[in-house]
Amino acid sequence: MSPSRSSNSLSLASLLTLSSLIPASWGMDCADILTNGVHFNLKELGGPHVVHWSETYPELGQTYNYNFTLDICNKLKWHKDGNKNTECTHGTWVCGMREEVDLSGINNNTVVTPIDIAGSYKSTGNGRTLDEKFTRLKDSKSNADSAKEGVRIELNGGRFPHEEKNGLDQRAIIEFVCDPERTGLEGEEKDDGEKEDSSEDSKRLTRRDGECEDSDKSLRFCGYKKETPKDKGVRTLRLEWRTKHACEKNAPPDSGSHWGFFTWFIIIFFLATAAYLIFGSWLNYNRYGARGWDLLPHGDTLRDIPYILKDFGRKVLNSTQGGGSRGGYSAV
Repeated sequence: MSPSRSSNSLSLASLLTLSSLIPASWGMDCADILTNGVHFNLKELGGPHVVHWSETYPELGQTYNYNFTLDICNKLKWHKDGNKNTECTHGTWVCGMREEVDLSGINNNTVVTPIDIAGSYKSTGNGRTLDEKFTRLKDSKSNADSAKEGVRIELNGGRFPHEEKNGLDQRAIIEFVCDPERTGLEGEEKDDGEKEDSSEDSKRLTRRDGECEDSDKSLRFCGYKKETPKDKGVRTLRLEWRTKHACEKNAPPDSGSHWGFFTWFIIIFFLATAAYLIFGSWLNYNRYGARGWDLLPHGDTLRDIPYILKDFGRKVLNSTQGGGSRGGYSAV
């Protein structure tokens, strides 16, 4: 095998090994939500889910119907024949579709506007990310929340209009509340408009300010209004999701399986070693025309490592076996 092929093979092997070590997605891992040492596995709740809400302004003769679609495990995909006028921006995890209805009946045209509520949009050039935040409800500063069991997830990155720098920032806050009797999919409405419980749609969903809608569905709408944390206007979509997957007794223990400092140290050490060997081999080939073992930097030392280890082991073994002797004279 030629030196160039050997070097290329080493490089390819290093890249393949690296790809197996790095997670497939740098987004939120819904299968392992970690907060204050408690893990929550919400993978079973993945996939697009839809929540509805309407707000009416009688004085303006206007009604806004909202369809909020979210996927807590991945970014949303566009529908077939979708475009930027009918879909949220690529990279969106929580999307709102606002339908404007003219109550006067004068204007029969229905205007539908997509609203990017949360997502990662580095590819669009604005650098906004999901910036997910997790809070264990028992550790919440709110007395009402501290009595609950579950986890609160905050997802950021949205803006409306998306292209305008002075657009209104958006975010979604979802409270996953422990309910041992619920899978979390009760009353689920799929993204294609099909419903598991169509009778629920015929009910008038009521909601007091600050409370979630009166619904038997596991995923409930709780509010969508402008809030001002840290003196910065943000319109926040609040949802409640009742599910057994938010119960801590169902949460896997903290076994240290998440990526910690030691794991990253091993990966960085491996990359640095691979880069050193590849670059050194290329340099020895081009500068000295080296072949075989001579390609590797310090090839002689690497060849001698098995013998060095063997000698070291023999010395340790001899020291251990002779550790109990006090010494003496040897025969002449």
